[in-house]
Amino acid sequence: MFKRELKKQFLEAIKAFPVVILTGARQTGKSTLCKTLLNKTHGYVSLEDPDVRRQAQQDPRTFLKNHPAPVIFDEIQYAPELPSYIQGIVDADRKNYGQYVLTGSQNFLLMEKVSQSLAGRAALMTLYPCNVKEIHGDKKILSEPQDIADWILKGGYPEMRDNKEIDRKTWCASYIRLFIERDIRQMLNVGDLTSFERFVHLLAIRTGQILNLSDLARDTDISVPTAKRWLSVLQASYQVHLLEPFHANLSKRLIKSPKIYFGDTALATYLMGIHNSEVLLNGPFYGALFETAVVLEHIKSLSFSRDIPRLSYFRSKDGLEIDLLIEKDQKTYAREIKTNRTLSIKNTKPLIRVEKLLSKPLEKEIFSPTEKEIWLTEDVKLKPWHKVE
Repeated sequence: MFKRELKKQFLEAIKAFPVVILTGARQTGKSTLCKTLLNKTHGYVSLEDPDVRRQAQQDPRTFLKNHPAPVIFDEIQYAPELPSYIQGIVDADRKNYGQYVLTGSQNFLLMEKVSQSLAGRAALMTLYPCNVKEIHGDKKILSEPQDIADWILKGGYPEMRDNKEIDRKTWCASYIRLFIERDIRQMLNVGDLTSFERFVHLLAIRTGQILNLSDLARDTDISVPTAKRWLSVLQASYQVHLLEPFHANLSKRLIKSPKIYFGDTALATYLMGIHNSEVLLNGPFYGALFETAVVLEHIKSLSFSRDIPRLSYFRSKDGLEIDLLIEKDQKTYAREIKTNRTLSIKNTKPLIRVEKLLSKPLEKEIFSPTEKEIWLTEDVKLKPWHKVE
C-alpha cells in the first residue's frame, strides 16, 4: 500500500469523532486505507455483498447488533437508512470516539443521510486517487516529457500504479463499464446507457476547457436539464470536477461559466483514444491534459487542509486568464500552468496584470515541467508542476 497523505488526518478523526465518513471515487483505496489502519481495532463489513446488504436494509437494528462497534461499513450508500439507526447508538455514548467508519463512493446519496442524522457527530473526508508524492516520494521530480506522459496515461488510481502487470486499457475499460452499469443505473435509473456513455466521452474531450452545457447537451442529443442532472451525478461520484469562475466587482468583465476537469487523466486519455506517449505529447490534447494533471494535484493536496479553500479560475472577456486562484487563510494564491520547460519574465505578465486589476496582493506562482524551484521575478516563483503546497 502506498503511504497516503490522508493517514494522519484520518487517525486524528478516529480519536475525536464517534463517526468518520470517508468518501471518494471507486478504487481510490478507501477500503484498503481503513482496513490497514484499523485492522486490529475494527471489524469490517462490505455492503456490496447482496446478502449483507439485504440484512442491513430489512432489519437495521438486528444488523447493527450483529456487527457491533467499532466497525467499518464499506459502501454505506447501499444501506442508506443505517446512519439514522447509528445516530441513536452514537448519541447514547457521544464520547466513545471512532465507533463507526463509513465509506462511500456516491457522495450525494451519502451526504443526504449524513445531513439528516449524523451532523455534528461525524468527521467527513475525501480520499482522491494518489498524487505524485504518494506514488514517487517527495524527492522525485517528473520533468522529462516521458515521465509526464507516463503520469498522465496511468493516472493516480492505486491499483493501476501498484500492479505493473495490469493492462491499462483493460483496467480503464472495466472501471468505466462497472461505474456506468452499476452506479449510474442505480443513481439515475437510465434505461439506454448509450447516450450516457457518449456524454462521459464528450466530457473527457472537454477536460481543461470552459464548459458550455448547451453545446454538450446538443452533441449528446439530450436536453439541457438532463445534461445538468447527469453532470451533477458525475460530480457527486468524483468522476469530474468543476472549477467555478472567480467572482469580483468586475463581474461584467469576467467569464461566468465553469471549467471542467476529468477526475483522473488515465480515464480521460482512455476515453479520448490516447494510448501512448508519442500520440499524447504530439497531439492537440496535451496542453489540456497537462493542465488537468496540475489542477488535480491541487485538488488532492488541498483536500488534506483543515480549512476548505475556495478554488476558481480567472478569465476576462478580453482574454486575460489565470488558471487557478486559491483563497485560503485570508490570502489569494494565483497560479499559472505552462507546458513549456523554459520560461521568462514575460510569462509573469498575466499574473501581474490580474493583481493590479483586482487591487489586492496575490501570492504568484507558475507551475511547469521545470526541474527546480526558482524566482522569475522578485515576487513570482516558478515551481515543478506537481510540487503543490
